[in-house]
Amino acid sequence: MRLKQYCIFFILICSTWGSSHAQTTVIKIKSGENWYGGVVNEGHRMPLKDGYSFNLFGDTGTNQAAPLLLSTKGRYIWSDAPFEFSVKGDQLLLSNATEPVFVDSMGRTLKEAFVNANKKHFPSKGKLPDTLLFSRPQYNTWIELVYNQNQTDIIKYASDIISNGFPTGVLMIDDNWADYYGRFDFRKDRFENATVMVDSLHKLDFKVMLWVSPFISPDTEIFRDLLNKKLLLFSGNQKGGSAWKEATDPAIISWWNGHSAVLDFTNPQAKDWFEGRLDYMVKTYHIDGFKFDAGDADFYPSDAISFRKATPNEHSRLWGEIGLNYPLNEYRAMWKMAGEPLVQRLRDKQHTWVDLQKLIPHLTVAGLLGYNFTCPDMIGGGEYGSFIGKDKLDEELVVRSAQCSALMPMMQFSVAPWRVLSKENLGLVKSAVKIRNRYTAYILQMVKESAKNGQPIVRSMEYEFPNQGFAEVKGQFMLGKKFLVAPVVTKNSKKLIYFPKGKWRSDKGGIIKGPKIMEQIVPLDRLPIYELVKD
Repeated sequence: MRLKQYCIFFILICSTWGSSHAQTTVIKIKSGENWYGGVVNEGHRMPLKDGYSFNLFGDTGTNQAAPLLLSTKGRYIWSDAPFEFSVKGDQLLLSNATEPVFVDSMGRTLKEAFVNANKKHFPSKGKLPDTLLFSRPQYNTWIELVYNQNQTDIIKYASDIISNGFPTGVLMIDDNWADYYGRFDFRKDRFENATVMVDSLHKLDFKVMLWVSPFISPDTEIFRDLLNKKLLLFSGNQKGGSAWKEATDPAIISWWNGHSAVLDFTNPQAKDWFEGRLDYMVKTYHIDGFKFDAGDADFYPSDAISFRKATPNEHSRLWGEIGLNYPLNEYRAMWKMAGEPLVQRLRDKQHTWVDLQKLIPHLTVAGLLGYNFTCPDMIGGGEYGSFIGKDKLDEELVVRSAQCSALMPMMQFSVAPWRVLSKENLGLVKSAVKIRNRYTAYILQMVKESAKNGQPIVRSMEYEFPNQGFAEVKGQFMLGKKFLVAPVVTKNSKKLIYFPKGKWRSDKGGIIKGPKIMEQIVPLDRLPIYELVKD
């Protein structure tokens, strides 16, 4: 009887965070069973293979993560704290857990595993981020301006969007708009009148988001004030002991822009201070929302001293809570905040075909972890280092990247297509935007349903069509239950498309009856889309 299969509980407890724990729970992997989850940025390596391992403690994989694993046989694993997991032969090994680890066997498919986990551990709140993030493209100033964010070029970027025939939407001003980290005012040497700039962007029909982080530049007046008020994380290496009350030396964190102190959001006063600064930016400069960068668990040392004892992962989760106050939000790193109205973004991808191929598996794993409102990084890539030294970008890659993003939950530009593409290829990118326009109503319908029932907007083939051999299919996805989307993500125009059982209406006309595997030559002007007309 299935009643006997309700839930199996494995409890692993250890007394100190991050310590090695001798006990390991061994879960026998069933014949034909495939496992996913844990870390979004590892999605291209899933389903998990023999030899794979990952320790979630203090590591969110530079992107979103959750203490959740799910299988195609309907099982899921959950803990309220990070744990280490690995695959050895036909065994899934769980170790270093500091909280109970639950293994639920109630489901029979990947979808049922997700639905059961969602209901029990991260029920949807029924709330949405600002729907403008879904209904129109987003534009980020990062790749065009990098660290030279300035009023003149930001206005020009916005004006060029319009003059080149792209729709307005959300415009994000990226890093280096302030004199230093922790100072919440636009730098005067680059912004003559930031309020006028934002108001001008509003008149052009943009909403404006601003890059922020939890870091504070050392040896500044604001740093000294926050240190005196004990609103910063303290170093674990204190002369006077490990008690928070006696701690005086701040933790200095190494990150991609150098070394900084970091706010301690276990202290309610630190959260109040930071939210007060954000609200000041809204009131003074008319900013509409914020891009919350950093906050990765690995930026919080496990031995750091905080107001309230917390794991590095918990510090990361508290960073996520800040965004709940702002419907226009975006996060690049997250821990255990599934089901919330927070926008996630896949980590910066390089301007390469290899990274383009990661978008679909990463986005579908994000959905499996409950991060449904996810943006597939910037079109053409957001990792600016891969653009350095390139006199000419791969125009075909930019076009295919735009097509890949077109029917994902969000679509974000950064590198200016009108600057790097020929007239013909620019037209193809604009065509991808027009394709999205035709499906926007359905995307918004899926967004609203997801806010209520928690189910992913973008789904893997295995999720929607279990037991049809799709566990390894990573080059296509389902938009809701209705549309199969198969973008080309390789340099050549060949595309292998897997059709589940049912009748599928092609975007080019005609009906395809599944199950079937078809290899097609897809011209650069086409995004293959198939509508399920009868299952």
